[in-house]
Amino acid sequence: MGPNPVLKRLGFDDTDRLVVIHTDDIGMCQASVSAFSDLSEVGVISSGAVMMPCPWALAAVGIQLKNPVVDLGVHITLTSEWKNYRWGPLSTRDVKSGLIDNEGYFYHRAKPAQEHADPVAAKMEMEEQIRLALQVGLKPTHIDTHMGTVAHQKFMLDYIQLGLVNHLPPMLFRMDENGWRQNGLDENTAKLAVQIMMNLEAQGVPLFDHLRGMPLDTPENRKERTLAQFAELPVGLSHFIIHPSKNTPELQAITPDWPCRVADYDVFIKAEMKELIQNLGIHIIGYRELQQLLPSSPIVFS
Repeated sequence: MGPNPVLKRLGFDDTDRLVVIHTDDIGMCQASVSAFSDLSEVGVISSGAVMMPCPWALAAVGIQLKNPVVDLGVHITLTSEWKNYRWGPLSTRDVKSGLIDNEGYFYHRAKPAQEHADPVAAKMEMEEQIRLALQVGLKPTHIDTHMGTVAHQKFMLDYIQLGLVNHLPPMLFRMDENGWRQNGLDENTAKLAVQIMMNLEAQGVPLFDHLRGMPLDTPENRKERTLAQFAELPVGLSHFIIHPSKNTPELQAITPDWPCRVADYDVFIKAEMKELIQNLGIHIIGYRELQQLLPSSPIVFS
C-alpha cells in the first residue's frame, strides 16, 4: 500500500511518522474523567473520547465546555465489559433489539454483541450516542469504537455514515484483507472493509495506517515500555491508545487492570513525555486536524 495521502495534506513528508495519542474510556468512571482533565492541561495526549452511556459522561463533556480547545470525540459503545459495574443502551430497553444481555445491560464482549444485535437497533443506538453528545454541548472531533465492536459487516457502514454526516472523522484504517483479518474481522467483513476504505480515501476521508497502544497487562516499567512503543512506530499515521485513570477506590473496585491505568496516568502526566516522544522524530497531532481534512461535499458509498 502506498504512502498515506494524509501526511502530505498536513504538510509532512511521505516518510514522516505521525501519531494521535488517544485516551480511551473517558466517562467510564470518575477516575477516568479527573485523569483526562489533568492530562489535557499538560498537553502530551492529543485526543480522547467519551463513553456517552456511562455514568460520568456528562462530567467528561464538561472538560471541553470549560476548555473548548480540548480534542474530544464520541467513543461509540455497544458493550459493557466489567463484572459488577455495567451500563446499557441509551436508545432502548427492548430485549428484541439484541443490544441487551440477560442482566439488562450491553453484552460483556464484542462477539456476542455482534451476533445478537439487530443492525437497525445498533444504528439507532450509535445515532443516539452522537445526538446526546451534541445535545449536552460537546463539539466532537471524531467518533471511534469501544472494544472494536463496530468492526463488523452489520455495523461498519452505519458507523461510517453517522460519522461523516455529522462531519466527524471515524477511526478507520487503510489495511489490506490480511491486516483486517489479523485485527479480528472475518473474511467477508475484511473484504468489505478494504473496498470501503479505498473508496473513502479516494474521496478525501482521512484514514490511519496503524493501531498501537499500551496493553493493560502490567504496570511495570511503564515509561520505558511506552517510549519503546513510540520508537517502533512505523512510517505513516498511527492511532495510539492509552487508558489513564487516577487511583481511586472506585477504579480498584471496577477493574483488576487498574494498576496499568494508573501507570498510564503517571507516565503521561509528566510534561517531559511530549519532548521525549518528539525527540524520537514523531509528530503528535489530534483529531481536530483530521476533521479539517474531511471533504465538504457528500461522500458516495456505492
